[in-house]
Amino acid sequence: MQISETTRQMAREAEIALRDIFDEIDEIARVGTERVLDVFREERVSEGMFAASTGYGYGDMGRDAIDRIAAKVFGAEAGFMRPSILSGTHALTIGLFALLRPGDVMLSITGAPYDTLREVIGMDGANGDGSLADFGVEYDDVDFAPDGAFDFAGIDAALKQYGARVKVVFLQRSKGYLARPTLTVAQIGEAVRFVRERTGENTYIVVDNCYGEFTETAEPTAVGVDMIIGSLIKNPGGGMADTGGYICGTKRAVELAGNRLCCPGVGLDAGASLGQNRNMLRGLFYAPHTVAQAIKTAHLAAYMFERAGFDVLPGPFERRSDIIQTVSLKTPEKLCRFCQGIQAASPVDAHVVPEPWDMPGYADPVIMAAGAFVGGASIELSADGPLRAPYTVFLQGGLTYESGRLGIMAAFDYVLAENG
Repeated sequence: MQISETTRQMAREAEIALRDIFDEIDEIARVGTERVLDVFREERVSEGMFAASTGYGYGDMGRDAIDRIAAKVFGAEAGFMRPSILSGTHALTIGLFALLRPGDVMLSITGAPYDTLREVIGMDGANGDGSLADFGVEYDDVDFAPDGAFDFAGIDAALKQYGARVKVVFLQRSKGYLARPTLTVAQIGEAVRFVRERTGENTYIVVDNCYGEFTETAEPTAVGVDMIIGSLIKNPGGGMADTGGYICGTKRAVELAGNRLCCPGVGLDAGASLGQNRNMLRGLFYAPHTVAQAIKTAHLAAYMFERAGFDVLPGPFERRSDIIQTVSLKTPEKLCRFCQGIQAASPVDAHVVPEPWDMPGYADPVIMAAGAFVGGASIELSADGPLRAPYTVFLQGGLTYESGRLGIMAAFDYVLAENG
């Protein structure tokens, strides 16, 4: 691929400047890999677990082992990973419907959630499509304080307003399509302690953990969260899972989620694996390393585009708690060019030129670059953004740093030199 020598030199400069941060990222990956392998040994992972099951899936020892492994890797009492979960939003829907009942209140303390969850909640009004609002669940949110910290006064006021009706306190770990920092596990722990002091154990604390897995040495379950939820075509699938999602947490919360996934009386005792066990386990094995590659790619992008005068979040030397990097490109043309550069450097569909389109679940036209082996897999290098000011692109993923590096250099050339 044709990359200008100026761009190649900036990438080399960035790697020298980021050397110490890259070393820290590698250490987190080493800790995560050791944790995964310890659990694999404890659960005696063997080739027999890769066998496919069909129909009801009764007696699928691989599926059952994966459920136990998921719980232990994420430091939870219980958990499950299933190929029948098609996305992070689907997993969140299972978890929220499992915990909430008519008359309950769901309180988000990280502001409005990611765009695709709005219709699940029924934020724009109950419309008979099966949202939480249709079933009599109320929703409210408390945004962050102006300095980006939790608005504890606002949270306290909302908890007092709704009292015992608050059944779920919800946190979105990653920024989504918002210009705010991603939450660290320590920050989540601070919020958990605050809520627990006021609600005791009567409220489930739920974290949308998408994009955050394996970015730190612990997950939100380590600080008292009742349920963490995510997608296997993001971080924990390691680029190997073809589909799927997970839910981990307390025994009771996961039991309820299993009933919602299947049905009461069956729960997690059934469900055909359909030949997905091998790739789910292999992906979990790869995940700590693959996430490290993605984070290095994000740091490189932040360094290069900040040097070129664009606003980036997080900054090139800030530590990360998710794999998402934002770059505010200022014009719709540059947003599109960035995504087209990423696509041109992809291993799949490099010949395709992405254009904005009205994507279901989103309020604005969205442009997406995703030359991925698995459709929609954002652990693979991808970029997307809504066509609204300040025309921010959301970059994530990179199965290998080497390929991620090439994608960033291509995007840089496309935006600045407008070649290609």
